[in-house]
Amino acid sequence: MRRTLVLVSLAVTSMVALAFLIPLALTVREIARDRALTTAERQASALGPVLVITEDPAALEQAVGSTQAGAARRMVVHLPDRTMVPRTARDDTRALGDQLTKAALRGRSFTARVRGGYSLLQPVRLPEGRTAVVEVFLPDEDLSQGVWKAWLVMTAVAAALVAGSVAVADRLGARMIRSTRRLAEAAGAFGDGDMSVRIDPDGPPELIEASLAFNAMADHVVQLLAAEREMAADLSHRLRTPLAALRLNAEALGRGPVADQTREAVDRIEREVDQIIRTVRKPTGRGSCDAAKVLRDRVSFWSVLAEDEGRSCELIGAEAPAPLPIPATELAAAVDALMGNVFRHTAEGTDFAVTLHQGQGVTGILVADAGPGIADPDAALKRGSSGGGSTGLGLDIARRAAEATGGYLRIHRSVLGGAQVQMWFRTKWLPPAPRRSRRLVRRSSRV
Repeated sequence: MRRTLVLVSLAVTSMVALAFLIPLALTVREIARDRALTTAERQASALGPVLVITEDPAALEQAVGSTQAGAARRMVVHLPDRTMVPRTARDDTRALGDQLTKAALRGRSFTARVRGGYSLLQPVRLPEGRTAVVEVFLPDEDLSQGVWKAWLVMTAVAAALVAGSVAVADRLGARMIRSTRRLAEAAGAFGDGDMSVRIDPDGPPELIEASLAFNAMADHVVQLLAAEREMAADLSHRLRTPLAALRLNAEALGRGPVADQTREAVDRIEREVDQIIRTVRKPTGRGSCDAAKVLRDRVSFWSVLAEDEGRSCELIGAEAPAPLPIPATELAAAVDALMGNVFRHTAEGTDFAVTLHQGQGVTGILVADAGPGIADPDAALKRGSSGGGSTGLGLDIARRAAEATGGYLRIHRSVLGGAQVQMWFRTKWLPPAPRRSRRLVRRSSRV
């Protein structure tokens, strides 16, 4: 942008300078020419009274020598009998005979091209109808005297003006670029989770308005997030009462495998509720996690229920670390949503597998099952839409987790015969891609 402003300023000022410089240069040349011709004509006219009084060659030669052009041997008088005064004038500066005749017939001065310059021919009427012609030779350098110096000065002035305008445009562009970069950096930091970032308005009025709008937007977003965190914490806190009752009932079961599994499940639920309350009350920015570790933990958690229902649960590719630019809690919530859908929408005994795939710049988590599959993937991705009696938020939670890193979520047919939900994450965080509108054909039986 800064370079563009400089180039535009350079082009505009150069065209303006040329638009004035070219006509002015031509005018200066014409002024120099007219000045030289006027001076020569004035000196030629000074011999008119002398020719009327006398035609004596000695007197005429003295009169010619008293002029500036005569002293420089550039003036000669052609008498009616074709006698030339003074006779010492150079032959290469003389006008031709037909040019002298033409000047005498016209009765007024005019210039004729000769070798090395121009000759000003000034006719003088003498008694008895005779005509003498005063010739003043003007070399080419006299006609352009001072022109090159004037052109050089004008070029230097034009170049200085162009350079000054370019410098001013560069300074203005630098100021605008600094303000724009600060706004972009603040927006990037805000997108990375730094909710305290604000901008000191500076720069052009438009950027000042944009900075003020950004600050107002940031304040409003912080207020909305705080309200959501408090509401989520309050809702999570309400679960403590039924959990307390559930714990009492679990303790009353006595001893045995079923009772121990029930109490362990209640403990895990209670830990999850506590973690939710701590998380929503403490604002955090974007973080990172090891996807392999998260998958091992979540598969271990769901494998207890899978064993009770006779399901085969397999985790593939989670041996090596797989860093992702997303908090562990968000990834765990997305994985729980997908695995919860398997238990909720497939019959007991249906096998499923979780695969971790690491590619170039992306990491994929694939949850596949051997169930009936998803008839309409587009409708299943619509938030709040469910044909299976659930909330309709499961797949949307997973999709938003993937898009938070610049990735995406896809639904395909798995090799097990059922559905395969793919979450693809970018390993380098990028701003979320805009949501594309989807036309729904029919409702799905899975969330």
